[in-house]
Amino acid sequence: MIKILIADDHAIVRDGLRMILEAHADLTVVETASNGRDAIAKAKSLQPDIIIMDIAMPELNGIDATRAICKSAAQSRVIILSMHHTSEHVHRALSAGSRGYLLKGSAGTEVVKAVRAVMNGALFFGKGVEQPEGAASTACPTAKSPLETLSDREREVLQLVVEGKTSAAIADILSLSPKSVETYRSRLMKKLGIDDIPTLVKFAVQHGITPPL
Repeated sequence: MIKILIADDHAIVRDGLRMILEAHADLTVVETASNGRDAIAKAKSLQPDIIIMDIAMPELNGIDATRAICKSAAQSRVIILSMHHTSEHVHRALSAGSRGYLLKGSAGTEVVKAVRAVMNGALFFGKGVEQPEGAASTACPTAKSPLETLSDREREVLQLVVEGKTSAAIADILSLSPKSVETYRSRLMKKLGIDDIPTLVKFAVQHGITPPL
């Protein structure tokens, strides 16, 4: 039996994928999650075989959640689910440790095929996905993202800032001081060459860091 965790912030997507997957006798959805932090916790406790992970979720996005899961639940294999199809997004997903990449528009017809391919050790790219150069080999894909200039902590702060949380709230979530949060925010904006919050929000949405607000 292949055990699957579904992480998506939309209940209709979670329910639809569960119905498709559990129509097959050898597939079972052991749990669902609505954000990246929840997905990390459930992956660590349940150790599923496959995690189907939305790329843009509140609190923590699917890319950073994948990176954490590959450290804490190394045997779990992640398939990214996204509205973004560019090679940059695929590169970020692969670099984080994912083994597959599906577009939401075709996931219904491809998700079972993706699960089986990834369980057999293959990479899987859905229809319409732009594969980065080198994705089919062991070489690191070359279509890099400006987000790679940021540390893991800076990406966490970026997401929480653009979702409208105060420095005090972010400090509480990440167990930091408000002053440290301000430092991280200033540093990440400088690295990205962005000097105002509206532009930072637009950047975050475009790069799949957070769902459209």
